[in-house]
Amino acid sequence: MKQQGTALTGLCLTRLTVVFSALALIAGLASCAARTAEPRGEIPLNVGSLYEPQNLDNVGGGGQGATEALAGNVYEGLFKITDSGAVEKSLAESYLTAPDGLTYTFHLRPGVRFHSGDPLTAADVKYSLERILAASSKSSRKSSLGVIKTIAAPDDTTVVVTLSSKSISFVYNLGFVWIVNDKDTDPATQEDGTGPYRLAEWRRGATLTLTRSDRYWGAPAKSARVVFHYFTDAAAMNNALLTGAVDVVTSEQSPDALAQFNQDHSFTISEGRSTTKLLLAFNDRVPPFNDARIRRAVSSAIDDHKLLNAIWNGHGMVIGSMVPPTDPWYEDLTGVNPYDVALAKRLLTEAGKPSGFTFTLDTPTYDPHPTIAAFVVSELAKVGITAKINSISADEWYSKVFQKHDFTATLQEHVNDRDIRWYADPNFYWGYDNKKVSDWVIRSESAGSAEEQIELLRKVARQIAEDAASDWLYLNPQIVVSASKVTGYPVNGLNAQFFVYDIVKR
Repeated sequence: MKQQGTALTGLCLTRLTVVFSALALIAGLASCAARTAEPRGEIPLNVGSLYEPQNLDNVGGGGQGATEALAGNVYEGLFKITDSGAVEKSLAESYLTAPDGLTYTFHLRPGVRFHSGDPLTAADVKYSLERILAASSKSSRKSSLGVIKTIAAPDDTTVVVTLSSKSISFVYNLGFVWIVNDKDTDPATQEDGTGPYRLAEWRRGATLTLTRSDRYWGAPAKSARVVFHYFTDAAAMNNALLTGAVDVVTSEQSPDALAQFNQDHSFTISEGRSTTKLLLAFNDRVPPFNDARIRRAVSSAIDDHKLLNAIWNGHGMVIGSMVPPTDPWYEDLTGVNPYDVALAKRLLTEAGKPSGFTFTLDTPTYDPHPTIAAFVVSELAKVGITAKINSISADEWYSKVFQKHDFTATLQEHVNDRDIRWYADPNFYWGYDNKKVSDWVIRSESAGSAEEQIELLRKVARQIAEDAASDWLYLNPQIVVSASKVTGYPVNGLNAQFFVYDIVKR
């Protein structure tokens, strides 16, 4: 067993519910014997995942599964955000920024074609940005790109974007915008990207197959064919890895199962830094959580370290605010609202709730939320607070909590990096409203340097921690397990991306 530990510098709100078909496992097992005779590079790479796309469109609600399978593999942006969080030019060969920081001129890489054969033009880039900004867009990047004022395509290779205000994060945010063919009328069911792979087949509930694109402008993908196998159960996915039906799993969700791989030199376990924060999110607009003392009391009544160990068995970390270590403005804020039952009781008394109170905790039905909810109920009972669990589906959560703000408190994972900015928006689902925080976030975007941006966002992180705007229970680990003959996969999975083009199976 080989272990890798990586702490590297670098918005999806719900985990997708996926369907596993036993036929996929049978097909995978049947393929194992056949593929042994294939030459290196032509051997299919089989990937196990718990996140099947809802559809193929990251603007139309494709979710975490679409990002995992398609980002960087099938679709590319003007820029690429690497697994370490670095920004690299991709479809943009070069760009210029006006002295006032409001106008960006991008020159496209020549010779790039979509999988359909159509050439990449500035009109496609303009169309792709306009899709993100459209009223119907479900993209988590929509608000971060709301600073765009105008988009022009003066010729086929030039795109000019004018901003309404300076944005130091603009180029970084463009790294998450997929450039699609403006002739693609149904991106939810078909793809036409420029990436190293093209979509060959999607068997809903079972597999999604990518094949190497012969039209790709860059270095060819190292595996000719990649098959994502989708599971609803982590145990079934692990069994597929043990039996050779899959070669690598994108995100291990069963830490207790690691022992079976840890004892076998046939497997490699890699643990990186994820960006997935598990939140107990309060509705800060409504009683009793419109009182920061109540929020702080709840936070101090819950032993986050004990919870993390129960769920992840020593993996992952407690962070104390919305910032993971891969964000440049991270600092350890776990001491701001420490686990302290006596402190929690004092805060409740100060807030006029010495005997506690009762509230409803809207809890998504998929793992690990029901287990976490039961733990939270037990912890809060020690200080007289009664939490009543209301189990809801992922779709119900999106409608009831995220859209209608019809909740008192909820549990949810927030996958994306650099998403502390949501605390500057009082209209976001948790309703936190602090004018200092909003001002700091706005100023951070117009900062003249990265150092100035970091200083301002560290102020934001500390302020929301002091206000207990939410209770950040823990940061998920990012654990990838593979057969030892497989190398070249990403270990951090930044923003749920899982680049497969450099993976080699010996």
